[in-house]
Amino acid sequence: METKDLLKKVRKIEIKTRRLSDHIFSGEYHTSFKGRGMTFSEVRQYQFGDDIRAIDWNVTARYNEPYVKVFEEERELTMMLMVDISGSEAFGTKNQLKSEIVTEIAATMAFSATQNNDKIGLILFSDQIELYIPPKKGKSHVLRIIRELIEFEPKSKKTDLSQALKFLSGTQKKKAIVFVISDFMVHDDYEKTLKIAGKKHDITGVRVYDIREEKMPNVGIVTMEDTETGEILAVDTRSKKARMHYEKHYQDKVFYFKDIFSKCGSGTVSTRVDESYVTKLLSYFKSRG
Repeated sequence: METKDLLKKVRKIEIKTRRLSDHIFSGEYHTSFKGRGMTFSEVRQYQFGDDIRAIDWNVTARYNEPYVKVFEEERELTMMLMVDISGSEAFGTKNQLKSEIVTEIAATMAFSATQNNDKIGLILFSDQIELYIPPKKGKSHVLRIIRELIEFEPKSKKTDLSQALKFLSGTQKKKAIVFVISDFMVHDDYEKTLKIAGKKHDITGVRVYDIREEKMPNVGIVTMEDTETGEILAVDTRSKKARMHYEKHYQDKVFYFKDIFSKCGSGTVSTRVDESYVTKLLSYFKSRG
């Protein structure tokens, strides 16, 4: 993509997603995710109803009257965007590809974090770590993330979520707000690595899918290509058994995603390409509030 075209595309996404984050998501994001802990703010005189455990005995002894320590929540957070850029994301039968919706969601979340002066980092993954951008603050940093989401060309078309989660655990030593954005049509068992990462981080899986992926239509014999392996097969879609097998395989993947994230104490959001991801995310944020 030429630089001029890239800049136009970045600007278009910035205008749309920044408006959403400014007017809709910023406040919800702020109340949905907590800071890392409590930090000391000041000492003041004891007031009726204060917790006696907060009394600062050294200051109390010095002034011969009770004083308490006041703590404030540490609001600054780190958001990590983990984005699946494998071959299956380049699919869409409606107005947009899954990868385009993924980019919009990631950009919206990044601008929401910026509104709260939080750091934002990016992990692009397939079956390997394709790109890692360490967390930083600022609009220029967010625009760099959007540029990479638009133009980055992955080396592999396959997916391995476990490897990406291991990388997350290895690089982020402090608690982070993590959004894993994918279709979750992965072949690996990621329960163990998600459980480990989930003990340290606040993780949400955002599943982006297309309506045509749910069921195989009866359209005769068709040639299909696995977007991740490149394998080409002739499939007789007239076969009820073949259609049922496809649907079961798809539903098994969806169930695994929801079940494993729930077991590991992580949240989930599912949004179809032709649905409003804004509505889905807002509903999720409010349920956490």
